[in-house]
Order: sequence, then C-alpha cells, then structure tokens
Amino acid sequence: MALPHAQLMDVINVGPLGEQLEGLVSTSLIKTERVQLLHLVLAAHQDMPQHHVDDECTIHCLEGEVEIVTGAGVRQLRPGNLVVLPAREKHSLRARSRAAVLLTLLLDHGDAARQGGGGNRRALDKDTPLKP
Repeated sequence: MALPHAQLMDVINVGPLGEQLEGLVSTSLIKTERVQLLHLVLAAHQDMPQHHVDDECTIHCLEGEVEIVTGAGVRQLRPGNLVVLPAREKHSLRARSRAAVLLTLLLDHGDAARQGGGGNRRALDKDTPLKP
C-alpha cells in the first residue's frame, strides 16, 4: 500500500531526525502535476547511480554528508547546504555518512524524466545502462 502524499498547503516537516533517521526509508512527500518533493534517506557509503532529469532540480542536504558527482566535479553538501542542478545534468550521489536529502523535482504533467531519470541510469564506473 502506498503512503499518502501531503496535499497543497499542508505543512511538511523536513527537520533533522537524528537517531530516528536509522531505519527510515526514502519517501515521496508530495507530488503534484508540476513538483515533487522526495525525502531521500541514504546509508553511510551508499551510492546512487548516475542519472538525470529533464528540468532543473534541487538537492538540499538535511542531515549527514553527501557528494554530488557531475561532469563538472564534486560538490560536497553538509546539513543546510543545497545545490541547484541544471536541466539534464548527469549526476550521481555518494553518502559519506548516514544522510537525508530533500530533492525537489520540477514535473511536466507528473513526469520528471521524459526519457531521462531512471531510464538512463548508469553505474558509476560504466557507460552501460543499468536494468530497471
């Protein structure tokens, strides 16, 4: 059963969870036709394979330390830091410690990818697509 999303005008708490972060899973907080907020929980040393989305997106570190790896280099994020990625920027995430990030995706009629996103994921050390 899917968890219910928040609704427009709902107050959503994205404050630090500290010890409660252990055991949590990533969650879609709200999704409309134009925006989706994802609370992404990463274990220490967990990597997310390279991928992209068609529009700009934000990655806001809420807890822990994460690295955003792009063709332009590595951006290190600590709590309170955020980065805005350009449209179609290929990137991967690396958690340096247990971490939580808030992803903001711009959507086109509920879709963040339009041939991007998960359909174009690649292993960090390979140039071949991963199977979904």
